[in-house]
Amino acid sequence: MKTAFVFPGQGSQSVGMMKGYADVPLIHETFSEAADILKQDLWALVNQGPAEDLNLTVNTQPVMLTAGIAVYRAWKNLGGKKPDYLAGHSLAEYTALVVSGALTFSDALKLVSYRAKTMQECVPEGMGGMAAIVGLDDDEVRAVCAEIISSCDGMSLEPANFNSPGQVVIAGHKNAVQHAMALSKAKGAKLAILLPMSIPSHCSLMRPAAEKMHQLLEKISFEPPTIPILHNVDVQQHHDAMSIREILAKQLYSPVRWAETIRAFASAGVDHVVECGPGKVLTGLTKRIDAKLKNLSLTDSNALKQTIDILK
Repeated sequence: MKTAFVFPGQGSQSVGMMKGYADVPLIHETFSEAADILKQDLWALVNQGPAEDLNLTVNTQPVMLTAGIAVYRAWKNLGGKKPDYLAGHSLAEYTALVVSGALTFSDALKLVSYRAKTMQECVPEGMGGMAAIVGLDDDEVRAVCAEIISSCDGMSLEPANFNSPGQVVIAGHKNAVQHAMALSKAKGAKLAILLPMSIPSHCSLMRPAAEKMHQLLEKISFEPPTIPILHNVDVQQHHDAMSIREILAKQLYSPVRWAETIRAFASAGVDHVVECGPGKVLTGLTKRIDAKLKNLSLTDSNALKQTIDILK
């Protein structure tokens, strides 16, 4: 039996998302640790909101990192087995790096906080956007983006996340995104919805942020991962510090190749994919990518215990 742990990123957040772990002290301790490092009460934010504040990139990114680490620590503390592979969706690659021992939790918090800040500075709030297009294949979405760009002079629009067959997220200037949503529906998309993101991730608008991010990454120590990680940009493993820094910077303006990541796990013999963190967004994607894979979600303390028993 081989397992891959996947960590949810921005877009999986919701007010009250940690209530199912209220009886796990280590969850609270991890959030307290993050509060000491960032001087911000993330626990109050996830439990009380408001949602508008939680959805701000500068808040969402450290929140989702902390949530993923907290749940994994609880998993290990309860006797959960070490996974064979790891992957994190977008910013959650930092979660995977911490779990693998390549990066300290403290450094990861500082990195994602800076990452969020520089991303927000690249595109003022309200100028950019992201939308999920459901029901068109990858090439059809690429064609929609190209058509919109050709008619919207000076606008940026690109596929940002190849999440699963028939589900692609686009990102760019908000006006272009909205035009693309309408065009996608006209071309047969079942659904086109704006996502609760205050910045357009994984598109060329983020190149200035990547340059700033690389400067900070150069100052951070990385160790070789003790658990293999498949990275979003190229669906490959990276072991040395220089390569990890490069791939994390490039990730900011490159699409997330999630469907390929899950298929790569299956090709490597993985039979169980475990979503480590609140929600079931990645679990739903995995089901659509490869129905043969068994999916487990650590959505609350009961699920933690049940999954440990299943994977013994």
